[in-house]
Amino acid sequence: MGLRKPHKEPFTWDDYRDFPDDECWEIIRGEAFAMTPAPSTRHQEIVMELAGEMRSHFKGGRCKVYPSPTDVKLSDTDIVQPDILVVCDSTQIKKTHIDGPPSLVIEIISPSSSLHDRGRKLELYGRSGVREVWLVTPYPSLIEVLVLDGDSYRIKHSYVKEDTLSSPSFPDLAIELASIFDFPIDPEEEIQLIKERRPSYG
Repeated sequence: MGLRKPHKEPFTWDDYRDFPDDECWEIIRGEAFAMTPAPSTRHQEIVMELAGEMRSHFKGGRCKVYPSPTDVKLSDTDIVQPDILVVCDSTQIKKTHIDGPPSLVIEIISPSSSLHDRGRKLELYGRSGVREVWLVTPYPSLIEVLVLDGDSYRIKHSYVKEDTLSSPSFPDLAIELASIFDFPIDPEEEIQLIKERRPSYG
């Protein structure tokens, strides 16, 4: 992920609309960030599984689920593409983008995007009023559910592969994570987890 070449003025929504269609950018506080490299297949599998579960849950209701790439305009100098978002206000849904903060944002964290997602974007979501954010780590499999507290976030709950996730904003939404994180693990990815057992003394 790299910073775009210097620009005399902060990048705006109008500038963003003129960016090449085959390039993926986000603008935060007027600075443009290239969203590279392309997402991994594992990343895309998680997006598809989560989006599918959420589409089924919200089907027929007022809330709509959108996977990336969907432009979200949070201000004239803040435009992002969350991995998955939920919008419950139909007036925010435009032909070209979502106008204003979604009700829920989900970001799939990768090594190349971790600082961007946990730093710049999370700060932006907080000051823009996104009330709930999920940060998804593919492996070791983890979903951190954050809720807005003032203009920043606190962790409401952390879920692992064996858990069933529930949303603070949507109490009826429950997702069994075993199916979301159902992908093969390479031997070199194996992580030694802390295990609970009695000490070998006494």
